[in-house]
Amino acid sequence: MKRLIPLVFCLFGYLAQGQHTISGTFSPAKDYSWLIAYRLKPGTQVYVADTAINEGKFSLKIPENAEPGTYRLVYAVPQEEFYFDLIYNGEEDMVLSFDMDKGPTFTTSKENILFSIYFKEIQEVERGLIAFYSSGSSDSDEFNKIIQNYMAMQHSFMERSENLRVQEFIRANRPYIPPRYEPLEEYVKNRQNHYFDAIDFSNPVLQASDFLTDKVANYVFTALPLKQISQAETEKAIQENIKTATTKLEGLEDTYKFHIYYTVWAQAAASSFAETSDFVYSNYLKTLFDSTNNQKIKDEIEIHNRLRLGANAPEVEWRASGSIKKLSTLEGAENYILIFWSSTCSHCLKELPALHKELKKNENIKVVAVGLEEDELNWRLASEKLSDFEHAIALGKWESNYAKLYDIHATPTYFILDSDKKIIAKPESDKGVVGFLEE
Repeated sequence: MKRLIPLVFCLFGYLAQGQHTISGTFSPAKDYSWLIAYRLKPGTQVYVADTAINEGKFSLKIPENAEPGTYRLVYAVPQEEFYFDLIYNGEEDMVLSFDMDKGPTFTTSKENILFSIYFKEIQEVERGLIAFYSSGSSDSDEFNKIIQNYMAMQHSFMERSENLRVQEFIRANRPYIPPRYEPLEEYVKNRQNHYFDAIDFSNPVLQASDFLTDKVANYVFTALPLKQISQAETEKAIQENIKTATTKLEGLEDTYKFHIYYTVWAQAAASSFAETSDFVYSNYLKTLFDSTNNQKIKDEIEIHNRLRLGANAPEVEWRASGSIKKLSTLEGAENYILIFWSSTCSHCLKELPALHKELKKNENIKVVAVGLEEDELNWRLASEKLSDFEHAIALGKWESNYAKLYDIHATPTYFILDSDKKIIAKPESDKGVVGFLEE
């Protein structure tokens, strides 16, 4: 699971004097074997060093010419999921222990320890404020004590971080603190209106970390009305938040703006906010693809849009009884199942006959099985045993048009469609198909 801690990098960078190390332990030891360090830059990262993790222990030497900054330690694949960030100030060795559930805990590192303590304690104060409002209290004296504690803590950490790189983030994280008691609705409104007051988006320290990206995403997806609203209303509110955040990004490099918008797009897509992901793609990302040369991400987004739940399944054609059939013109079923398989795939040869037998009971389901094949001979022999299925063949296997159209990387792959041929599920096995249809 991804572990994120916002970290810092020097506003006035200089070359490190001498070589330093990051060392420590990973637990459980058997789950980890290698560690890679990257230095973060605005919207990207650069390889720095790597080392083995032996019996849970590691010691990573940072090159002498490595600049202070935010560094990312990757401990598994995919790299974009299994990592955590830390501060390297060019002046100290760091010692930490990592646990999958707890994340990293620093035992040596002034910068990282202070940063962890700051966020832990500021969150405690915020929980106290939430508890105050949740209780329905309007006691101004009690409220003022919470606010005074809030202000004192922020001020204290600013003093404690003097001459440290962590101060850039402590300063930028300063929350809205009301000058007097405010009813909940007024406080929430003011907090939203002042959310970005302390943040300088042009600050390279903030850009070379996940801090700005996390701040924008948090605002976009949580600055919502207090009342219960529908998904359509929620998406509309989120899109208004995106417009507000956009005003803060004016003047930034296209590469960095793309990084932020892509993060927002990915979160919207993962939350099944289709209208919002389309909104981000059409209004922001699409115009940045050419200037940032992000063809790979453009392809990724187009695949997602083509195959997401609720999308019309891309067309599939096949020849049967001397004529051309199409998925789009098939009729007479409540659900359609698309299966991408291969006659040389052992899992397919096990799962498809079982599914074929199970679906004989249901006349309201039609199956189109697309064979990803190198030649027709084995496919014909295997498909003849699945006589109740419609059969299409895609020669070229992984390089075939249908494998690319449906982004197939493993067989069998299943798509369940509704009566209008919209994608409604992507089960991982024949049992998953049956289970979904029985719900």
